[in-house]
Formats: sequence, structure tokens, C-alpha cells
Amino acid sequence: MTEFGVNFFPVVDPAVKSATAYYDETLRLIELAEALGFTQAQTVEHYFTAYGGYSPDPVTLLTAAAARTSRIRIGTGAVVPAFTHPVKLAGKLAMLDHLSHGRLDVGFGRAFLPTEFAAFGIPMDESRARFAEGVEAVRQLWTTEDLVWEGRFHQFGPVTLLPRPYQQPHPPLYIASATSVDSCVAAGAAGHHLQVVPSVTSAEQLAAMLDAYRGAWDGAGHPSAERRIQIKFTCYVSEDREEAHRQAEFHERQYVEHMARAVAPLATEGSADYPGYEKFLDKAKNYEFRAALEGGKVLAGDPDGVREQIAAVRARFGTDLSFSLQFNPGATAFARAATAMELFAAHVMPAFTGQDVAA
Repeated sequence: MTEFGVNFFPVVDPAVKSATAYYDETLRLIELAEALGFTQAQTVEHYFTAYGGYSPDPVTLLTAAAARTSRIRIGTGAVVPAFTHPVKLAGKLAMLDHLSHGRLDVGFGRAFLPTEFAAFGIPMDESRARFAEGVEAVRQLWTTEDLVWEGRFHQFGPVTLLPRPYQQPHPPLYIASATSVDSCVAAGAAGHHLQVVPSVTSAEQLAAMLDAYRGAWDGAGHPSAERRIQIKFTCYVSEDREEAHRQAEFHERQYVEHMARAVAPLATEGSADYPGYEKFLDKAKNYEFRAALEGGKVLAGDPDGVREQIAAVRARFGTDLSFSLQFNPGATAFARAATAMELFAAHVMPAFTGQDVAA
């Protein structure tokens, strides 16, 4: 059975929608998602700019979501180990696992925005090493008593983390990978789950990433039935196909332009850990919505059309995927996002779950 969740990546200009309004609407949408049968809600970690800056601490928002719900899983998509001491990060996440009664999924990401690394005083060229060390340190803090950690970036111990996670040995652990086959191989070999975003890579590259991940997972002897691959899309659904496309074109253009401005310093500074990221500026200049839609980088249309698009994604990239969908990109009005979710749950989701929309 294919699972569908909702995600919240706040590409929002404060002049258009306040932080208070965004958070209130997000929490209402998460409550609606639970009622409609979506299985997970997640958010990101970013700082400073309209490209994600309303979510500097996903744990805070997810704690509020956990208090308002009882069944839907909550997830980070993703937290950044490089920006938080592993003892602090492991403790916050373990608390949230308890507050949600074991509904937490933890996605880890490397981050890629130069202004964020500069603010934390961390060289971007250390991001890969800091990421690997941070993920493993958090995992061991969750599972090891009297842990002594002697890493390149952190040294501590002996310490025993309290609280221990609600889920044992720890919450499901996902690795977010944008373009790196090597990251996918490492995640699969370690037995970690995977989060991918088709909008930032080519279909050919994504297929190679997923093949490499599955191969590494199987090669390491992990049970294939336990593997989870989560694929993320923005999703625009309307009874009027052309209206859905108009909304999608407007918001996707806003998304690309905000991302390009946020990543612009990489075009001149560069980083060995982020080869090719400077090309985001060229992608923004040459962005064409129809090409993105036809290339399977965004879901948009009436329910029949979106259902066909999801079937095509599964046919191309595998039937073992779960979907994490954003229905409120940018400053989308609450009513429009809620209607899209309701249409999706009633007319798209049942084709892949075999279940009718929840009452």
C-alpha cells in the first residue's frame, strides 16, 4: 500500500503572509491531514530568507502538531546536524518522540545555503563530514549508555542521554539526498531510510540514486520489506485543470526564484562539497513550468490528471515509494490548500491505498 503524507516548506515572503498566520494555517492543515487519512506531516530547517526561513526549528512546530493530533506521524524533513550540538539535537528529538507517543520520523540533511553556514561559523567544505559525524553521534546517544564520543568536531562523555527515545532502539532515521549517489549508497549500506526531491535533479540522476540506494541496502543484507523511500512533490489539485496549472506555474516560479536568491553565493564562492549547485541560477533563469510538469517535477491538474502523474512516478521510479506532498506552497490561501487536500484524499489517494477517504 502506498502512503501519502504532507510536508510544509515555507517559501513565504513575510510581506505577504505573517509567521503567525503561516503557523496557524499549517497546524490546521496537519489536523485536516490526519482526518483525511494522510500518514505523516513534516517540515524543514532553514534560516533568514523567504526560502524556508519561517522554519528555523522544525521540532517546535512538530511539537505543536503532536499536541493537536493522535495518529498521524510527524517528521523532520530535515534537521541539520551541522548546526546543532549532537547532545542537544538527540535530546530534543527524544523528547518529541515521547510527546508524540512514538510517532516521530527523523530526517537528517546537510543544508546547502551559504548564508546559513556563515551565520553558524561553519565552513561549507566541512558539511559532509559534519553531517556523517552528527547523524552517527545522535544515533549512538539514543542507543548507548555511558557514551564516550571522540569525533573530529565534538568530544564528550561519558554521558547517558535522558530521555531515551520512546521508539526502540530509536525513531526511524531518514537521510535527505538532493543529488548525490554517494549519499544514497552510504544511507542504504547503513540501513537508513531515504528522502529525495525530484525537482532539484534530473529524472536520470534520480533513477541512478534510487538504484544505488536499493542496491546498497540489499547488499548490506537489510530486509527489503523494511526499506522506506520517501519522494517529495508540490501538489496542486483543482476540479478545474487549468486553474491548477495557473496556480502551480505561479507558485513554482516563486519557489525557484527564492531558492536561486538563497543559493546565489555558491555561484561565486563554490564548495567542493556542493559540485554543480552553482547551476541553480541558470536553472532559475531558464525555468519553464510546462517542461517541469511534463518532466515529472511537480504534480498539478484535476484529480484524474494527478492520479495519472503519480502512477507515472511509480512506474518510473518504483512502487516502493511513499509520497510527501506540499499543498500550501508559498502564500497559498488556507481554503485553497484545504480543498486540494480534500480532493486528493477523495479522488486520488484511494487508487493507491485501496481505502476510501476517512470520514
